[in-house]
Amino acid sequence: MKRTGFAKADCPVARALDAIGDWWSLLIVRDAFDGLHRFGDFQKNLGIAKGMLTTRLRTLVELGVLEQVAASDGSAYQDYVLTKRGHDLFPIVVGLRQWGEAHLYARGEAHSVLLDQAGQAVGQLVLPSKSGKPLGWADTKVRKVAGRRR
Repeated sequence: MKRTGFAKADCPVARALDAIGDWWSLLIVRDAFDGLHRFGDFQKNLGIAKGMLTTRLRTLVELGVLEQVAASDGSAYQDYVLTKRGHDLFPIVVGLRQWGEAHLYARGEAHSVLLDQAGQAVGQLVLPSKSGKPLGWADTKVRKVAGRRR
């Protein structure tokens, strides 16, 4: 049997990738963090086909990552704004950014950087234990949790 998705997978990583793992969705979310909120702005910045953008925006709204609201300038347009669920993707986007900076650019090659509001470079993401100790992959394990019957 051919798999067509991971929406029912017991792995949270698989479900998350099924929901928002395509590159367009993550780039739309990145652009929303960068302050874009209009269909035309997303389309122009990404160079994405209008039909594809429509599909991805609809999916992100259905997932509760974005919501459509009346335009902030009072025009007839709709804005796409991040929800709480969308804002929760910030560490994922930062993690991808930092991995890309570390592994996909030659020394001295031009790229964008993430700065805090004071203009300082953002520090490397660290996964802390409950006690605050930094964790690496070897310090963790996965345990299956039984589902509850309804």
